[in-house]
Amino acid sequence: MALEDNVNPNDAAIAEESPLLTVFRKEAYETMLSRINLASAFKLTPQELLLEMENFVFDFAQERRAQITKREQIGIARELVDDMIGLGPLETLLDDDSISDIVVNGPHQIYVEQKGIMRLVPVKFRDDSHLLQIAQRIAHRVGRRVDTSSPLCDARLPDGSRVNIVAPPIALDGTSISIRKFSKKAIDLHGLAAHGSLTEEMVKVLQIASTCGLNVIVSGGTGSGKTTLLNALSQLIDPRERIVTCEDAAELKLQQPHVVRLESRPPNIEGKGEVTIRDLVRNALRMRPDRIVIGEVRGSECIDMLQAMNTGHDGSMSTIHANRAREAFIRLENMVAMSGFDLPSEIVRAQIAGAINIVVQTERLHDGSRKITEIVEVTGVNERGDIGYQHLFKFVPLGETPEHTVFGRFEAGTDSPMFLEKAIIYGLDKELLEVMKTAMERNTGGDSEYESSY
Repeated sequence: MALEDNVNPNDAAIAEESPLLTVFRKEAYETMLSRINLASAFKLTPQELLLEMENFVFDFAQERRAQITKREQIGIARELVDDMIGLGPLETLLDDDSISDIVVNGPHQIYVEQKGIMRLVPVKFRDDSHLLQIAQRIAHRVGRRVDTSSPLCDARLPDGSRVNIVAPPIALDGTSISIRKFSKKAIDLHGLAAHGSLTEEMVKVLQIASTCGLNVIVSGGTGSGKTTLLNALSQLIDPRERIVTCEDAAELKLQQPHVVRLESRPPNIEGKGEVTIRDLVRNALRMRPDRIVIGEVRGSECIDMLQAMNTGHDGSMSTIHANRAREAFIRLENMVAMSGFDLPSEIVRAQIAGAINIVVQTERLHDGSRKITEIVEVTGVNERGDIGYQHLFKFVPLGETPEHTVFGRFEAGTDSPMFLEKAIIYGLDKELLEVMKTAMERNTGGDSEYESSY
């Protein structure tokens, strides 16, 4: 069957469809299973298999004298291929670069996020078993399993997209799948600046901070772009350095040549063989790393990360869930307590202040845009025993446009960062002072100093 000119096969899968087409799709699938030799079909290339399915759907439509268009036939053929070797109805959504998140709430309810807005799409699975089959296919590809005895799973897709699966009996309304997609193009800080997430002055300061080997924590809420920002920051690392990454589901895309990627592992069905993030961080210290990059710190591994940052592994990075930069320090302190070490709060705060140099806060605003709302520099433990910090930069919202787009300005908080001493060692002090002076001159109105502590 020849393809119709200018047909986008994805269009048929995401548009509302008639009951007639729904019935035809189901009958075509059932007939295909009875007629096709699956063992032979799996030996074909994806393109060859698609051509076979197009021919099958065309012939089947002729048999049934079904009143469906060529565009609809092509869409159904593609769906059959996706069911056989892909991820079923999710393939269409995964191919759409404008979609950043896909959430599946049972077989008949799928939402996607586009440009920061979540919306329901008319894409469905046939039934619960079809959805569970696709979920198991995702898990199997990374050596994990999903069933009634192991209903929770973190996995990833071949492109690095993050996947979380919750299956019955934990998920009461059918299997739930949450996919966080990542851009196929590597985004650097300049690209983020072009999108208005930060300014070029902020980019330059972060570049200098990376060259000086400052330890950086990226903080933010769910969906705020922490991993995207961490990937962008990682591009600043010198390619001559040895980097060890520790993640629950490998999604960092480091471009340097000397990278060792470590991934945690859940326990098997007997409850054995688990490898935690804490295990990975401890082992990474024995691998002679120049820098350690932890995908996300969320528990007892925090104490090991702080010790690594305090013992010569400068320039290490991680992310943390927190809605404000100051809350990131509170969360770190709580995580140290979770690690089982009964340490006085002043000792813990000294550890944090000695390990962390910069906190970069990222936030998704209510209009769907993502901004770096704070770049905070740790100044040490103050006289009250709290972790002191100063803002290098802060985003100040000023209002909304008639189209409900948030606008504001990025303000510099100081013209003399604490890490100026390190910048002197690397010969970057004049450059740092110049960029901060330029940023301060851009401040218009209001106080330019932002000093705070928790």
